This record gives sequence, structure tokens and C-alpha cells, in this order.
Amino acid sequence: MDGRQWLDSYQHRLADLTARADRARTALAGVDGTASSQDGAVTVTVVPGGALRRLVFSERSESLTRTQLAALVVETAARAQAEADRRVNDAVAPLLGADSEAMRVVRSQPGTPS
Repeated sequence: MDGRQWLDSYQHRLADLTARADRARTALAGVDGTASSQDGAVTVTVVPGGALRRLVFSERSESLTRTQLAALVVETAARAQAEADRRVNDAVAPLLGADSEAMRVVRSQPGTPS
């Protein structure tokens, strides 16, 4: 392979990587996870990193003690985080390749399902 062929190949790979990164960015832009407690007292929405986006208490939450409500929020947020992680995997696996090294890195991040 001469220098020109190598450069053309490199530019093609770079353009492909840039396109994949753009698609991943677009796919991840709206990803979040939402879960509700079994009794419907609490609904939590988080972004993939775990930051709280939305927290809703229904009228059912009024019958809970503060300790019960706090525990229910934490439990429901953990389920919302699991949903967000699943959605991240679903969004990027087609772009990176389900068995690629890049997906292994994504899955190795804390809180991301294997």
C-alpha cells in the first residue's frame, strides 16, 4: 500500500468513526429510564449517569412514613437506573457492535448491565 492509498484508507476510517459517533450521540440524546413503585406511590426518571430528572409522588405516598417513602424512592430510582442502562446498551450496541471492544468498555462502566 503506498502513501496515497494509506491516507485514503485512513480518511475513510475517520469519516466512518465520525459518522458512528454522531449516530451514537443522537441515539443517546433522549435516553433516560423511568420506573414506578409497585403501589404507584413513586415514579422516578433518571438520566443514564443516574441524575434525577423527575420525581413524582402520587396521593398514595401520603400514607407512607418519611422512612418508607425515602426507601421507596431509592428502590424505584435504582430500577429507573437499570432501565436507563438497558436503553443505553440498546442504543449503542448496533453502532458499536454487540460484541465489540467498545461495547465491553460501555458495559464495564458502573451501573451498566453486562
